[in-house]
Amino acid sequence: MINQLSWKIGGQQGEGVESTDRIFSTALNRLGYYLYGYRHFSSRIKGGHTNNKIRISTTPIRAISDDLDILVAFDQESIDFNAHELREGGVVVADAKFNPTIPEGTKATLFAVPITAIAEELGTSLMKNMVASGASWALLGLPLEVFNKAVEEEFGRKGPAIVEKNIEAVRRGAEYVLELAGGPLEEFKLEPADGKQKLFMIGNDAIALGALAAGCRIMSAYPITPASEIMEYLIKKLPKFGGTVVQTEDEIAAITMAIGSNYAGVRTMTASAGPGLSLMMEAIGLAGMTETPVVIVDTQRGGPSTGLPTKQEQSDIHALIYGTHGEIPKIVLSPSSIEECFYDTVQAFNLAEKYQVPVILATDLQLSLGKQSCEELDYNKIVIDRGNIATEIPDREDGSLFKRYELTESGVSSRALPGTKNGIHHVTGVEHDETGRPSESPVNRIHMMDKRLGKMDKIEVENPIHIQGSHEEPDLLIIGMGSTGGTIDQARVHLEAEGIKTSHMTVRLLHPFPVQEVLPHLQKAKNVVVLENNATGQLASLIKLNVGLHEKINSVLKYDGNPFLPSEVYSESKKVLSDGPSAQKLSEELV
Repeated sequence: MINQLSWKIGGQQGEGVESTDRIFSTALNRLGYYLYGYRHFSSRIKGGHTNNKIRISTTPIRAISDDLDILVAFDQESIDFNAHELREGGVVVADAKFNPTIPEGTKATLFAVPITAIAEELGTSLMKNMVASGASWALLGLPLEVFNKAVEEEFGRKGPAIVEKNIEAVRRGAEYVLELAGGPLEEFKLEPADGKQKLFMIGNDAIALGALAAGCRIMSAYPITPASEIMEYLIKKLPKFGGTVVQTEDEIAAITMAIGSNYAGVRTMTASAGPGLSLMMEAIGLAGMTETPVVIVDTQRGGPSTGLPTKQEQSDIHALIYGTHGEIPKIVLSPSSIEECFYDTVQAFNLAEKYQVPVILATDLQLSLGKQSCEELDYNKIVIDRGNIATEIPDREDGSLFKRYELTESGVSSRALPGTKNGIHHVTGVEHDETGRPSESPVNRIHMMDKRLGKMDKIEVENPIHIQGSHEEPDLLIIGMGSTGGTIDQARVHLEAEGIKTSHMTVRLLHPFPVQEVLPHLQKAKNVVVLENNATGQLASLIKLNVGLHEKINSVLKYDGNPFLPSEVYSESKKVLSDGPSAQKLSEELV
């Protein structure tokens, strides 16, 4: 028996690949396995190659696998595109309809199953995804009743007749492949899972759930890949809590509406990707100038312009920090797991109101859309901090306005919500005095700029970095952010097995940069690798700017639209240790 296995299904977009993956992984989740998924899909509604890969394990995992055990192919392109991942002894389950072949030299077994023909015999070719699912499930020797339960959940709303037909499709696919293979494949039999209930979700769902738990009651947003699922989740859930989602005409309207409703006292968020973030920049500056809290989610994807809208990248880092005109205080958080997507969203709302600043939550496509197992979330950890909101404001005999922007040592002034007695004040995007009245006084300008920017020195964020590996002087420190965390951890296992003392740092706070937490680890490490999905080494530049130690820092970059594989992190780390910097090698070799 084995403790982990990798499964992939490929075909044309709109052909049922996504639903096959969903039902297959749901059934595995019911058995208690840990799962980590990755979606490769085209930037069109229908057509173009797409594939979904799932890594299945009896222990926690946070990275896709280098190789592949089982490939389910709906067309020859899926075999040609993915066969190089198949390990020796792997299996291809392909639709006999297209007379499948596997590339010469591929040491895998091909099972040609009449997937479409069986589905058509049952009434419609649409059920071929269930035939394919049944075939792959049977090869693993897993109980069909568990899979059938997942089928019932998927199709139950369509009535018992549809459920029965799909279950029959699963059974027929299973029987056919077992006859070809002579029974379940012993080398693919998984060890039993722990059976414990686990959550199985994408990062976007965790962010949306975190927003609900944080008390967010309005989301204003415009649909964009890969952020749209946050809005779709909240469209279903927010009304149950007295909230609403407003689909605006564009991202400019989304951010200004979010600023307005936050000013009114309602926790509100918006979410977008790089192109939408660009449109929001002027309004983010407005939030900084008016000291209005707002939470913005940026799900990074391939750019520039429309770029690679359905592919992995981490190239918005500089834009997140420096994109606004002028100088304002802001906080940029970068969660690295499903759990952190949930808890960091709660923290983002608290930080926004505590310091009265915009807070940006930066994920990437793999973390946003990659479906993963995670442990049950602990709602007892949630604390709501609404910051300095004035509820009782004394009368002022002179009739003066409330000092909404009063100069304070902390830089944070009392915030009066609309309708608060004696709380009337001006709000304007131009420079203003303590009451909000426009002012171009040079002295006032200096005071207000110092007040706003002074908050940055006082910002406290929980766990700004994570450190794995307790070596006092590691041979290698690997630094990453976002979805690279699990991949780095897996590569570290192989490096440590070779006697290379390795530590891993995940940077979770990009701005203000946690210099005091990062510096000691860089000083102790003999070599430093910064791993990121962009072409210019933006995270490495951020570290060099704030921490220094340029001579130690080596960049490993990947910007072909795909996430890092553990083997790539391992091999590039070895190159740095033996040859020195190799910032461009990885992507050039892949091309």
